[in-house]
Amino acid sequence: MNKIQLMSHLVAGYPTDELAFTAASAMVAGGADILEVQLPFSDPSADGPAIQGACTEVLARRYRTADGLTFIARLHKAFPGTKIYLMSYGSLIYTPGVEAFCRKAAEAGVNGMIIPDLPFDHDEGLTAACRANGMENIPVAAPSMAADRLDTLAHAGFAHIYAALRTGITGSSTTIDERTVAFLNKVSAGGSRVYGGFGIQDGSQAKALASSVEAIVAGSVFVRLIEANRADGKKLYETVKAKAEELTGL
Repeated sequence: MNKIQLMSHLVAGYPTDELAFTAASAMVAGGADILEVQLPFSDPSADGPAIQGACTEVLARRYRTADGLTFIARLHKAFPGTKIYLMSYGSLIYTPGVEAFCRKAAEAGVNGMIIPDLPFDHDEGLTAACRANGMENIPVAAPSMAADRLDTLAHAGFAHIYAALRTGITGSSTTIDERTVAFLNKVSAGGSRVYGGFGIQDGSQAKALASSVEAIVAGSVFVRLIEANRADGKKLYETVKAKAEELTGL
């Protein structure tokens, strides 16, 4: 079986910048093709307990957006061949100005933006600002979207769409079944390539999903591994790398 493409998620600065960098290094060594780096946010709408807890801890250190971008710049320098997508929420992007934020993100090495609470057709200029700065905006599709709205998104001309495989928050395991595949087919109907995530935790899920997406997305599973092994950097590296290898089929 060919290697499965993987977008792996981590929270900038969690539990420290050094351990977050160790985790990112392990993800890349384990075959991750894209690092999805989340800027810590106090009131997320899509994150489950593991990621919410990580964000809360980092923010308690007075971690700022600038710190997150500095961390991303370090990743970009260390892994220039690995795509980096920045994941955050609309208020962090809107407050400093969408264009100004996108310019700083691009300078740090970001290739794309994933902002779940900015609708694709009311994105405060995010798509245009990404394009102007050599990045792409990656909108989020969910099974709860009305059929006509999902069809409009699918045919809106985005290079990639992030498909949340179920409604609700991240963290719980997701069953990959015929309904999942049917949803993904609708998301890709207009030619956009699809990233599929929400509740991907093991290799069997990754294999079941791989033929329907360009890359699988795994987040909470990595955050929980980082939390469980934060006291031992070597063990953290080994366990995160092993999980990436499991998900990519290496």
